[in-house]
Amino acid sequence: MGRYILRRVLISIPILAIITILVFTLVEIAPGDMVSFFITDETEDYMTEEDLDALRERLGLNDPPPIRYFKWLVKILQGDFGYSYVESTPVRELLLMRMRNTLILMGAGLVIGIIVGIPLGIFTALRQYSFFDFFISGLSFIGLSMPAFISGIIAMYIFAVKLKWFPAGGMYTPATEKTIGDLLFHLFLPAFILAIMNMARNMRYTRFSMLEVLHQDYVITATAKGMKRWVVINRHALRNALIPVITIIGLSIPNLVVGAVFLETIFTWPGMGSLYYTAIVARDYPVIMGANLLIAIFVLTANLITDITYALADPRVRYE
Repeated sequence: MGRYILRRVLISIPILAIITILVFTLVEIAPGDMVSFFITDETEDYMTEEDLDALRERLGLNDPPPIRYFKWLVKILQGDFGYSYVESTPVRELLLMRMRNTLILMGAGLVIGIIVGIPLGIFTALRQYSFFDFFISGLSFIGLSMPAFISGIIAMYIFAVKLKWFPAGGMYTPATEKTIGDLLFHLFLPAFILAIMNMARNMRYTRFSMLEVLHQDYVITATAKGMKRWVVINRHALRNALIPVITIIGLSIPNLVVGAVFLETIFTWPGMGSLYYTAIVARDYPVIMGANLLIAIFVLTANLITDITYALADPRVRYE
């Protein structure tokens, strides 16, 4: 098992190197440069071309792109992500604070998608072609086809604006003590919306995988021997059925990141999504590059954890 984990970690290193190149290149080919942030209606009247060249020299923008990439990479390896032009604070502190809030939202959406989607998939598989199977499967198609930003706007209008069951945005109620209960109250609606597509996907794959396993010879043999139904399901069918579902859960992480970007903007959740949107509008390039890199590392780490979990569930993977 240790050799398998080491191999997966070593494979991730060149992938991470390619990610840093892509992050730098995407910002490099974007229109304008970091100096564009300092050119406003107030400053363009008295800033000369010489001033702009001096500012580019100070920021190191006159160096060739490969030199600037290696300088940026060295700083990143030292934990220096630069300073935000908008917030005037170290990017690292800003990203860590916002990433924590995003992980709360994404974690809640992931957990809801697992604890609701997988049991529903088992339930419908054991009742194939029943009313519940058709009804829940129909709802899952709706969940898979509705983007997070559409369902987020609809849910906010119904449950926050009209019914007033949940707050319309924010992470805590203003001018009140920050408590776990208040956090959960603000978290439930955006987390549930984020989990809808995840629930539907987990339900569909769990149902399909369970139906495939239930028709295997070893399950039929265990049933023919007189073993109790719940023992056959839990001990023989469920563990093997969950192996492909684990992969799907890992692959859903990027979708959760994208969904969180939209939902954080809609619900004014102070996470990576709202920070990323603000940085793009303001051309805050240090924040954009740091956020891109941090999100990519997070997705890469999630895939690594998925591979390890997959190997734990299926010993054949690590032995091969």
